[in-house]
Amino acid sequence: MKALVFHNPKDVRVETVEDPKLKASDDAIIRVTSTAICGSDLHIYNGMFPQPRNMILGHEFMGIVEDVGPGVSKLKKGDRVVVPFPIACGHCKFCSMELPTHCENSNPEHYGPEGGLLKGKGGALFGYTDLYGGYDGGQAEYVRVPYANVGPRKVPEGLTDEQILFMTDIFPTGWSAIDWAELKGGETVVVFGCGPVGIMAQKSAWIKGAGRVIGVDIQPYRLEMAKKAAKVETINASEVDVVDAIRSMTGGYGADVCVDAVGLEAERSILEKAMNVIQVEKGTMKVLEKCMDAVRRGGVVTVVGVYGTTFDNFPLHQFFDKGIKLMGGQAWVHRYIDQLISLVVEGKVVLDDIITHKVSLSEAPKMYDIFNKKQDNCVKVVLKP
Repeated sequence: MKALVFHNPKDVRVETVEDPKLKASDDAIIRVTSTAICGSDLHIYNGMFPQPRNMILGHEFMGIVEDVGPGVSKLKKGDRVVVPFPIACGHCKFCSMELPTHCENSNPEHYGPEGGLLKGKGGALFGYTDLYGGYDGGQAEYVRVPYANVGPRKVPEGLTDEQILFMTDIFPTGWSAIDWAELKGGETVVVFGCGPVGIMAQKSAWIKGAGRVIGVDIQPYRLEMAKKAAKVETINASEVDVVDAIRSMTGGYGADVCVDAVGLEAERSILEKAMNVIQVEKGTMKVLEKCMDAVRRGGVVTVVGVYGTTFDNFPLHQFFDKGIKLMGGQAWVHRYIDQLISLVVEGKVVLDDIITHKVSLSEAPKMYDIFNKKQDNCVKVVLKP
C-alpha cells in the first residue's frame, strides 16, 4: 500500500509499504477513505517529539472496514467508520472511568503513572511516536485498528466524509477545552489559536452557552477563518497587547475562560530559541502565560495545545494568587464522540467549513511543508488515499 512515512524531522515521504495485518482477535483493518494533517503531526515533523525509526503518521482518519478478527462483534466488513485518535482497551481502570487517553493496556512499553518526559506515558495514540505505542497511523491506504469493539463508530447514513472526519480529533478536542471549563451560560470565552482546534473550541463555546467568544491569533488568514466559520470577535496579537485588549473588552476583569489551543509551537524569538537550548526545553509556553494573564480572578484556563517538556518560570504564583482553575490534556474522544456525532446529524454544528485543501495522499509531503510554513492560507488539509 501507499503511506506517508516519517523518516526524520522535515523528511516525510509517500512510499510503498507492507499492508497491515490483523495481530489480535479484536483488530480490524480499515481501508482509509479520508485522512487529515493535524497540527499535532507537526510536532513530530518538526522534531519536537523524538521518533528514532520510520513510522506512518496520521491520527485523523476514517474509512471502510476491510477485515476483522474473530473477536470483533460490533463491526463487519463494509461498515463505514470514523476512528478516535486515542487507542483504548475499554475495560481497564481508566477506560472504566471514561478516561481513554490514560488506558493502561494500549501502550505497554512506555505506560506508567508518572507522566515523565521519556517514560511513564499515557495510553497509545495512532501515528504518534513510539512513546505513545508505536502504532502506525492513518495517512495511508489501510490501517490496523486495535480494540475495534471500543473505538470505531459507524457513520450515520447521508453524511459525507468531510462532515464527520473531524470526530477523530479536532472537534472532540475543541469540545474538551470548553467542557472542562464547565460553563454555566453567558461567559466570555477567549480562545488563543485560530487553527483547526481553536476554531472547533470556538464553535463548542457557542453550543455550550457562552455569551461572548473571542479568537486570538497572529495570522490574518486564520483570524478571517475564525470570523467566518465560528462567528467570533478576533484579536490580532501581533498588532496589539492581547492581554490589555482582553481586559479592555471585559471591563478590566479579564475573560471567564481562556483556552490555550496553540501549545509549545507558538512563535518564538531568537532569544527564546537560545534559552530553549540552555534550559533543555522544546518550544515555548508563552501562550499559556498569556492565558494566565488574561483570565479573570477565579476563572478557568484549559489547555489543549500540546506540551512535551518542562518549562522554567511557570507562573505558579499567579495561578495561586488569582485562584485559577487549570485543566488540560488529550481529549477524551470516546466519552464525547456519540454526542458530538448527534450534533452533526441534527445540524447543530458544521465541521467541514474549515477545510482549505483537499488533495491526494501523494501530495502529503508538499502539504506538510505548506501547512507547517503557514502558506497558501492553509487551515486544514484533507488527504484522499
